[in-house]
Amino acid sequence: MAAFKELVFSGVQPTGNLHLGNYLGAIKRFVEMQARDAQCLYCVVDMHAITLWQDPEALRGQIREVTAAFLAAGIDPKRSIVFNQSQVPQHAELAWIFNCVARLGWLNRMTQFKDKAGKDRENASIGLYDYPVLMAADILAYRATHVPVGEDQKQHLELTRDIAQKFNTDFGASISAHGHGEGFFPLTEPLIGGPAARVMSLRDGAKKMSKSDPSDNSRINLTDDSDLIAQKVRKAKTDPDALPSETEGLKGRPEADNLVGIFAALSETTREAVLQQYGGAQFSAFKGALVDLAVEKLAPINAEMKRLTADPAHIDAVLADGAERAEAIAAPTLAAVKDIVGFVRRGPRLSAVG
Repeated sequence: MAAFKELVFSGVQPTGNLHLGNYLGAIKRFVEMQARDAQCLYCVVDMHAITLWQDPEALRGQIREVTAAFLAAGIDPKRSIVFNQSQVPQHAELAWIFNCVARLGWLNRMTQFKDKAGKDRENASIGLYDYPVLMAADILAYRATHVPVGEDQKQHLELTRDIAQKFNTDFGASISAHGHGEGFFPLTEPLIGGPAARVMSLRDGAKKMSKSDPSDNSRINLTDDSDLIAQKVRKAKTDPDALPSETEGLKGRPEADNLVGIFAALSETTREAVLQQYGGAQFSAFKGALVDLAVEKLAPINAEMKRLTADPAHIDAVLADGAERAEAIAAPTLAAVKDIVGFVRRGPRLSAVG
């Protein structure tokens, strides 16, 4: 397999109610990735969002809100590339080619489609079913080597690797003939983990914190002000026992484990360190400390998001610049893919014959 220059790609759906789990599990990690000696592309994946119906005006606002969250959290649009997916047509074009590489059996095994479609899967959109192929195109349009994702996206990354491997195998002779060595696409590595890879609901420690949960008290939204953050933390479900002194004591206590994990992630330490400090304390005292920490970390992001969303022209300019820079990477990739699969590409126009 050819050597590939390190490139990081990841994305967030603009479906409203960005929350603490999105921040700790994804956006905060995106900011940290900027320290790597690699190009970073962070995408607002609006084409994925419409696999379920979205109100058009609301969608426009949500695209800008996610972009504002990226910037408010510390993503530098000059250092990284920040853009929305629908402005770069190579995503959709490459996805069609990958539709002809991926196998039906592979998609039938995708558990997220089964979860999202539920019992009424015959009424689900084809886009929802085909979502993982578009995700593969998102990543491989840039020949990304690394993708920070949550545990729930690991299966989709495996599909991306399967598509890349099959493309490299199916078109191996053509890839070599066009001077691309042994393989055109990398086998992208998922970057899974971190202290808050999975933040759970404040109302039910067995459920992931989710935008779609009907209870707003189940999550801390990035748009929540300090008073609302404090109210939600204090109302978070717990159990009657004091905090343990060691992580072993969190087993079988999902709500306690979740709050300790959130504290550890916000303070950039470990669960062990948190319990060394707060072991034996009642939840009333611990929640007070967590309120102070959450407000300290999130209030500045909330304030900056408000400032940015009040200037949509600035956000749109950031997205347009990012899309132009992203397309400069994706366009040569797609052009090479068209050559490899045997398409005749548009050449110079013939002059009119007099």
